[in-house]
Amino acid sequence: MDDSPLQSHPIRRYQGGIWHALDDELAVEEPLELRVGTPEHSQPLSVTMRTPGHDLELARGWLHAEGLLDAVSGISPLQGAPNVLLLTGDAERLLAARREGVTSSACGVCGSGSVEGLMRRVSAPVWTAPPLSPALIARLPDLLRTAQPAFSASGGLHAAGLLGADGTLLSAYEDVGRHNAVDKLVGAALSRLPLDNHCLVTSSRAGFEIVQKALLAGIPVVVTVGAPSSLAAETALSLGLTLVGFARGGRFNVYAGAERIGG
Repeated sequence: MDDSPLQSHPIRRYQGGIWHALDDELAVEEPLELRVGTPEHSQPLSVTMRTPGHDLELARGWLHAEGLLDAVSGISPLQGAPNVLLLTGDAERLLAARREGVTSSACGVCGSGSVEGLMRRVSAPVWTAPPLSPALIARLPDLLRTAQPAFSASGGLHAAGLLGADGTLLSAYEDVGRHNAVDKLVGAALSRLPLDNHCLVTSSRAGFEIVQKALLAGIPVVVTVGAPSSLAAETALSLGLTLVGFARGGRFNVYAGAERIGG
């Protein structure tokens, strides 16, 4: 399977009264299917649209968010089937989860339960570091932007970055789906969960699924360049998450958890 996040596409561009023939870089979007069973006999669990690359991290992060990671003993590409990962483990539990509505497409949490269910699974994330400076928060999106090479070339991908309490960018992942980018980030950091004293910064809006994935990973601070939804803000308030939105142009809004921010 081709893991390139970009694909060249011929276009005609009209500019300054003149037509130009050239190639443009587009963000690749392809389905990734998770199947359960053996190479000889497997059943579908989930299909999501994503940018190829870091598929194992994406799968692990998604399974972690759905509370299914401990039911999986192995994840591997299904031979002869591009864009398919085979899960081995507790097939009965995994397929039961599918029947209960875990299977998702565009949305990382569609059908995966209520806020009350989330509240039973997590506790308030831990922040013992000094308060974050407003100046640092204001520059986090620009810092993430330096780790978005595919976006720079295509303009068509979201990104999620994990930062330490001092603002050091530790890792960053890109994908056409904002929730996929976060799943890749969490999946790569599973051995270090919970991520106390870390920040998640995304190039997207703050929907509920972003807040959910941060809480399940133990991340106490989320910074996004777009607006939060009402459910995201209410969930952040209820579960002790610091939620910052509209972080761009040197400005930002704090929707929950202002005590973690200095000044």
